[in-house]
Amino acid sequence: MKKQILKNLFVRSPTLDTVTMVEKTIEKVSGEYNRTELWKNLPKKVMWQTYLVILDYLQEINKIAVDKKGKIGYIWNPKLAKKLRQKQEINV
Repeated sequence: MKKQILKNLFVRSPTLDTVTMVEKTIEKVSGEYNRTELWKNLPKKVMWQTYLVILDYLQEINKIAVDKKGKIGYIWNPKLAKKLRQKQEINV
C-alpha cells in the first residue's frame, strides 16, 4: 500500500472524523471484508486514495491487520494497553 501512496504526492490528508469513521467501521465488521468490500460498506463516501492512506495509518499504529485472504481485522486492545501502561517496567 505504501508504494501506491508515495507515487501520488497529491493525495488528500484525511480528517480525524474520517479516520475515526473508518476505524469504528472496521471494529464493527472485523474480519468480514477485504479493503474493497469495506470501502463500499462505509457509512459515508471516502475517496479511494484517502481511504488507502487511512488503512496504511491504522496498520502502522497496529490497530488493524490484514490476513492472507485480504480480510481486515481490528486488533487494538485498549484494556491490555492500559494494563501495560500501569506496569513500572514499561515506559510509555
